[in-house]
Amino acid sequence: MSARDSREFDVIVYGASGFTGRLVAEYLQNSYGQGGDAPKWAVAARSAEKMAAVLAEMGLPAETPIVVANADEPETIDAMAKRTKVVLTTVGPYQLYGEPLVAACAANGTDYVDLCGEPAWMRQMIDRYDAAAKQSGARIVFSTGFDSIPFDLGVLMLQKECVAKFGKPAPRIKGRVRAMQGTFSGGTAASLKATMASVARNPELLGYLTNPFSLAGGFEGPTQPKGNKPEHDDKLGSWAAPFIMAPINTKNVHRTNALLGHLYGQDFVYDEMMLTGPGEKGEAIAKHIASTDMMGGEGGPKPGEGPSKEERENGFYDVLFVAEMPDGQVQLYGVKGDKDPGYGSTSKMIAESALGLIEDVPEGPGGITTPGAVLGEHLVKRLVARAGLSFAAE
Repeated sequence: MSARDSREFDVIVYGASGFTGRLVAEYLQNSYGQGGDAPKWAVAARSAEKMAAVLAEMGLPAETPIVVANADEPETIDAMAKRTKVVLTTVGPYQLYGEPLVAACAANGTDYVDLCGEPAWMRQMIDRYDAAAKQSGARIVFSTGFDSIPFDLGVLMLQKECVAKFGKPAPRIKGRVRAMQGTFSGGTAASLKATMASVARNPELLGYLTNPFSLAGGFEGPTQPKGNKPEHDDKLGSWAAPFIMAPINTKNVHRTNALLGHLYGQDFVYDEMMLTGPGEKGEAIAKHIASTDMMGGEGGPKPGEGPSKEERENGFYDVLFVAEMPDGQVQLYGVKGDKDPGYGSTSKMIAESALGLIEDVPEGPGGITTPGAVLGEHLVKRLVARAGLSFAAE
């Protein structure tokens, strides 16, 4: 038995007193419970007293283990990493609070999952800690929520479909959000603001944000569509608007491709937009979206805030992926989620990603990776079986 196998916990949820962290803890309790054959999981926060009060408020068992950890006290972060197989962190913006945890997990051979949508910081972490993670065997997995699992895995599964049907992967895939109800998280909004502040202080980071291959390990592929202006998609008969998560999702898709040995090809072209419908109405909606602050400006959600349970339950998303082959043949693939993207579905996706590293892929090479590269179809099966997602060719 390895030292890792003998660790006290399977998963520690770091940031469990925050809005999304609470949802993760609630999901683990309701779906898996504690004791017996259930995963051994704990919650972590800066204050044990506050965390205990949160557990009571949520109606979770008082005996749920509590770990005290604070990003401002690196020794507590290191101690936490030594006690568990996986750290699941919802403490963002990651560029403000995340590096000590990435460093500790990389040093201690501890797997890590987060909800990061901050590509400049992700690139910095790859440069600083990928080698250490490879040496220790730690799998550091960014972006295990709505950004970017439905997109990363949607492309992976569509390419599998293309290989089975056409004998080769598609050189061109379009990701198109068909429908979505729900809000982006306050953490996502805060991350975007922190990113803009970082770029203002350090303009060279702008290149990481604008280059679609900035996470692809030095690979530079073909020119990619910008997707930053409304356009009419003649093949789908609909107008399309810019999609705010595209700048992070597309980078993760290209990183997955690179990590899998360019499974999609070195000529792969991918972009994401939102479908707004046909005709003048669709055009008007697309132009409105393109001119609107999708994060809600100063009145948008704040970290720690979020929609009501009813709003989360009534939320959903439906993403269409369109593969175009050189000879004109087309294959469609759909990914759908049964809860609002930013909270309800995201909390389930990150939890299942953490458990997938333990149960489905307990061993494997370390390094800073992606859900598609390290978990792949194993995670698709988990999400379909447990997390309310569907993946299907159309």
